[in-house]
Amino acid sequence: MKTIKMSLVAALAAAAATTGASANMLEEIISNPQLDIEIRPRYEYVDQDGIDDQASALTVRTAIGVKMGLFGVEGLNGQIQGMDVSNFGLVTDYAPEDAGYPVVMDPTQSRITQANISYTYEGFTGIVGRKMVVLDNARFIGNVGWRQMPQTYDLAAAVYNWEGLNLLAAYVSRVNRITENGKLDTNTVLLHATYTFMPELTVTGYDYMVSNLMDHIGIRATGKFDLSDIALKYEAEYAYQKDPTMDDDEEPFGDDATQDLVKDNDASYYKLGLEGTMSGFTLGAAYELLGKADGSDNDKGLPFTTPLATLHAMNGWADKFLATPAQGLEDMSFKLGYNFGEYGKIVGIYHIFSSEDDIPSYNSDDLGDEIDVAYNYKITKDLGLLLKGAWYSAGDVESYTDTDKYWVQLDYKFHSEL
Repeated sequence: MKTIKMSLVAALAAAAATTGASANMLEEIISNPQLDIEIRPRYEYVDQDGIDDQASALTVRTAIGVKMGLFGVEGLNGQIQGMDVSNFGLVTDYAPEDAGYPVVMDPTQSRITQANISYTYEGFTGIVGRKMVVLDNARFIGNVGWRQMPQTYDLAAAVYNWEGLNLLAAYVSRVNRITENGKLDTNTVLLHATYTFMPELTVTGYDYMVSNLMDHIGIRATGKFDLSDIALKYEAEYAYQKDPTMDDDEEPFGDDATQDLVKDNDASYYKLGLEGTMSGFTLGAAYELLGKADGSDNDKGLPFTTPLATLHAMNGWADKFLATPAQGLEDMSFKLGYNFGEYGKIVGIYHIFSSEDDIPSYNSDDLGDEIDVAYNYKITKDLGLLLKGAWYSAGDVESYTDTDKYWVQLDYKFHSEL
């Protein structure tokens, strides 16, 4: 461990000595470096009706990152992180690695996931570069952290914190999505404000102007209460989707047909949720609506769509509704969990899916149901185990087929002050 904790500055100086560089110069550039390493192997299995073969994928995420002070200036910091996703050719029976199998969206790839400079002074922070971003519960803006390669943002952002107030404004020039060919050049603007009045009430307002696609303007309220032996928390949210403010006639999200839909995409979003915890048990219920396009005749306009979200966490882990059906999506869910203390945590969620309007040709709004179960166990301080499953049962709409998914994952994280 002493070897691992050797001074990064000293190591860089030794390497630079061959070129005549000065150790003192390096020390003036870099200070207080911190090393973060993550190794996350995962096995995923998918059995999907309509595809003869089952998918099996064994992938490993390896991430190495360094944070450091820069030039001896208080508040000036840098961050760089590289990430690799590999399957080592061992278990590769999955699309897109091999055609004919269900999709496991963890293709092999490597990239710089974070590279940014930030400056903090008296509650203000400015950031320029590549950064992972998660706002609120990641329903609108997320890092897609479940997939082995996350989503990151090339941006310039300003953040201000004062007592219970948090303000964020960001200009995003590119979204680096989870696949190599998923880079999205954009002129997106993110505005976000949160104020905590009391533990029982935090209010958030936002306007996410996604270039050439839509604006999302919304308000969100969250809070928690302690009632005797029961801890309650709630969330309530409304958002409205309208035609894009940032419109430069580019087509980053698809073909001409998609862009025609963008011109008529007004839609609404609602979320209500309540859960309580007592004696290790957690019970909860939530209702979420991603509405169809207002005034839509079922073939025009985009339904409420959140293209920059961490979608896996939202409407079932089987990922059947990464795209909102044209007639909208209603998700009624119920949660039951238990905390075993040192023996881990288990949670189960039951979803009932339906569309806002009947699906044409099926005369039904039944989109099926799903059971999700996850068990987390901390093996050591740095190593965690996740066992997870999702079982989706189709409703009346044939395009959504029965799907079972299973995961076994280890996650090792190491942090060191160098």
